[in-house]
Amino acid sequence: MPFSRRLISKCSLPLTLASRRPAGRNTGLLVAGLSALLLSSAPVEANGPCGGDFKAFLDGVKAEAVADGVPAPVAEKALAQARLDKQVISRDRGQGVFRQTFLEFSDRSVSSARLKHGANNMAKFARVFERAEKDYGVPAPVITAFWGLETDFGAVQGDFNTFNALVTLAHDCRRPQLFRPQLIAALHMIAHGDLDPATTTGAWAGEIGQVQMLPEDIIRYGVDGDGDGHVTLKTSSADAILTAANFIRALGWRKGEPWLMEVAVPAEMPWAETGLGREKTVDGWARLGVTARSGALPAATLPASLILPQGRKGPAFLVFPNFSIYLRWNQSFVYTTSAAYFATRLAGAPKLTPGSPETGLSVDEMKALQKKLAALGHDVGKVDGILGSGTRQAVQAEQSRLGLPADGWPTAALLGRL
Repeated sequence: MPFSRRLISKCSLPLTLASRRPAGRNTGLLVAGLSALLLSSAPVEANGPCGGDFKAFLDGVKAEAVADGVPAPVAEKALAQARLDKQVISRDRGQGVFRQTFLEFSDRSVSSARLKHGANNMAKFARVFERAEKDYGVPAPVITAFWGLETDFGAVQGDFNTFNALVTLAHDCRRPQLFRPQLIAALHMIAHGDLDPATTTGAWAGEIGQVQMLPEDIIRYGVDGDGDGHVTLKTSSADAILTAANFIRALGWRKGEPWLMEVAVPAEMPWAETGLGREKTVDGWARLGVTARSGALPAATLPASLILPQGRKGPAFLVFPNFSIYLRWNQSFVYTTSAAYFATRLAGAPKLTPGSPETGLSVDEMKALQKKLAALGHDVGKVDGILGSGTRQAVQAEQSRLGLPADGWPTAALLGRL
C-alpha cells in the first residue's frame, strides 16, 4: 500500500519486514517494526458500526456494498460464507517490532541468492519491465526490489483467507475506518471475478499477491499485464509488475532520477546537518567532502539528504526526492533504506562498505534513553526500544547540545552523558 496503505504491517513474507501498511503487509522472518507506525488503535467508526452482533454487522456491510454498486446476489453470497478469524486478531494484537539495525537487515534481505533471483526475473520479464518504464517511468530494479522483499518474487504470499481477514478486521473496532472500505472493495473484486471469497489467500491484514496490495489499491492501480481481462496479482507476474509500477508512479516517482547512492564521508563534517529532511544540493554535499563510492555524483543541483543509518562510522548514503516514494511504500527507515539499496544493487551498484559503526544500544538501554529524552522534553513517541525518527531527531539534538558528533546514532556514551 502506499502509505496510506502501508501503515499496516506485514506478516508472512520471507525476509521482508513485518509491518508496514495498514497492518498486514506481509513479511516474514523479520518482524518488522513498522508496526510502530501502525495507525491509531483507538476504536473509530468507519462508514458503519463495528463490533457487536456479527449478522447485523454483515447486513450493514451488504447494504453499503449494494449502495456502492455491488450486485446484491454477489454481496449476499459472499457474506453468507464469511467467518471471523481469531488468528487474524491475534496477529493484529501481537505484531512484533523491528529492532534490527540497517546492516543486520540489509545483509539478510539483500542476499546473493535474492540478487541472483532478481536479476533472473528482470531478464525473464524484460519486455514487461520495458513497458513498465515506458508507461510509468519506473525502472525494473525499483519494482524488482519491492517484489523480492514483499514475497520473494511470489514464493511467499501469505496463507490467510483474504475475505475473512478483511471481514474480521472491519468488524473489529481497532481500525474499522481502514478495513471496512477494503472489505467493500473486496466485494467489488468478487463481482468482477478477481477474488474468490472461498479460496483467495494472502497476508493476515488482507493484502494480496506478489507485491502485496490491498483491494482498494488493486482496483485503483491494477493493470492487466497479460491481457486476460483480470488483474490477478497472485498468479500473474506481468499484472504484479505493471500494477506496482502504476502504484509507484502514483506515489510521486520522478522519472529518470536516482533514489539512493552510497557515498564516502570525511572524518569531520557538520553532522547536525545530516538526516532525512535536511537537504542540500548534491554540489553542497560535495563541497563538504562527500564523494561517491562508485561512479560519479548525479546532477549538482539535485536536492539530497545525507543519511547515516548507523552513525558517521557506518555506511552513508545520499538520498534524493525519489527516496520519499520508498517511505510512502513502507515507513520503516531500515526497511526503506534496505529496499532502496537493494534496487541500486539490482541496477549494478557494488556491495556497500559497512565501515565500523559504534556499538548501538540494547533494547533495554534504548528504552532507558527514550525515557531520558522524553524527560528532557523530546517527543520520542512510545518508549518501545525502537530507534524511530522521533528518537533519532532527539538523539541528534542532545548530541549537539553535549558537544558530541550529532550523527543521530545512540551509543552508550550518549546514554551515560544523559
